[in-house]
Amino acid sequence: MKKSQLFLIIIGVASVVALYALPKIVVDNEGQNTVGENQTENSPSTSANTMHENELSPEKEATLAQLKAKAVAGSETISEDMRQLASLYQEKGKYDSAAYFLSLAANQTNDLSLAEETGNAYFEAFTFALDQEKVAYLAGQTRDYLNRVLDNDPTRMDLKSKIAMTYVSSANPMQGIAMLREVLAEDPQNEDAIFNMGILSMQSGQYKKATERFEELIRYHPDNLQGQFYLAVSYFEADQKNKAKAQFEKVKGMTQDAMILESVQSYLDRL
Repeated sequence: MKKSQLFLIIIGVASVVALYALPKIVVDNEGQNTVGENQTENSPSTSANTMHENELSPEKEATLAQLKAKAVAGSETISEDMRQLASLYQEKGKYDSAAYFLSLAANQTNDLSLAEETGNAYFEAFTFALDQEKVAYLAGQTRDYLNRVLDNDPTRMDLKSKIAMTYVSSANPMQGIAMLREVLAEDPQNEDAIFNMGILSMQSGQYKKATERFEELIRYHPDNLQGQFYLAVSYFEADQKNKAKAQFEKVKGMTQDAMILESVQSYLDRL
């Protein structure tokens, strides 16, 4: 499971609202910069770009410093170096720094796979951002790089779903909702789109609709742990206590992660 997915599960529904800064809408009624760890190219400055920073081993920190120096100097093997550097920053928990270094390589080539990596990295940073200026910047970068791939291959509904979520946090949220509906019209079983529509229903307090979305999600994708968890939370919030209890017990049987189990137990204790 990706760190951002685990993060969503552990912090619970209340933080999903802050994470995406979503508007309260009904969704289902038919500059100059240096290369640094805390900045991204042309991005607004912030005091922190992640929820926390992970420690790397001294050896990995040394490798990171060497690769960063090569980036500043202009490396002949920029794509390979930037991918390695981005991987270290992701491990370190600095997701926008990872995206920035990938963008250095992506902007020097026409490699669509690298553009996709960069867009996905910016999207991951976007999911962690809380400052609204930072959210807007990372959303724009996500769209820039993923649209390069989508323009070449319009069938990539997974990328369209991510782009849609960046619009949901913007001044034009209905554009994002419309895009998610377009994805579902094209691919009714699309995992990301169904999940995101469920999250949006939760955010707007439409817990009955959210249960329908997550029931649909796990019917098609039973191994989606996030969907299983949020279905239980939706039952809980919709005051369907028996279903919530059974669903939380089901989630307990799907993972051995201590933090997830602790989150599940906190809900069970309230039933």
